[in-house]
Amino acid sequence: MAKYLLLKHYRGAPAPVNNVPMDQWTPEEISAHVQYMNDFAARLEKTGEFVDGQALAPEGSWVRYDGEGRPPVTDGPFAETKDLIAGWMVIDVDSHERAVELAGELSAAPGKDGKPIHEWLEVRPFLAAKPSTTECTFK
Repeated sequence: MAKYLLLKHYRGAPAPVNNVPMDQWTPEEISAHVQYMNDFAARLEKTGEFVDGQALAPEGSWVRYDGEGRPPVTDGPFAETKDLIAGWMVIDVDSHERAVELAGELSAAPGKDGKPIHEWLEVRPFLAAKPSTTECTFK
């Protein structure tokens, strides 16, 4: 089994087919979307393929260590992930093909007027093993 991260983006990916921002949906449309996501996760829990998933709140900040005795820097010249990433799901599946299959299903969550969004999801594998210090350094 291999773990994959399915990322739901607000922007940064090609536009979905049903490209109406969620703030223009009715409460019923939002409820139907959330129910689809919950039902999808529950189905994967039964097969043992669901690990975790969360929707993200719009608040957030960047933080960086800025030297001994100095306060952390809490902003920068970066794209805000709160503007880019709507949520995520971690799955544990037998193959990359299965991860892609599930991402395709998740992409069909209903949006405005109950029509499938057909949004683009990013499928990212977890590292299979911890990298050695000679293979990877974080700066």
